[in-house]
Amino acid sequence: MAIVINLDVMLAKRKMRSNELAKKIGITEQNLSILKNGRAKAVKLATLEAICEHLDCQPGDLLEYVPESECVQ
Repeated sequence: MAIVINLDVMLAKRKMRSNELAKKIGITEQNLSILKNGRAKAVKLATLEAICEHLDCQPGDLLEYVPESECVQ
């Protein structure tokens, strides 16, 4: 996938666990895991906003574009 989700990096920087973030933003741990592992097909802007609010970051800190030619298969 050309969009890489760096949620694990931000969680580590903020010393927060996935389950804690999921509770704070009001989604299930399973849905956060799907997003974190790059298996989500879409992200609601409200969810992205809540993640950024609770991790004190910008969307660009979480999402990164990597051209398909540079992706490791």
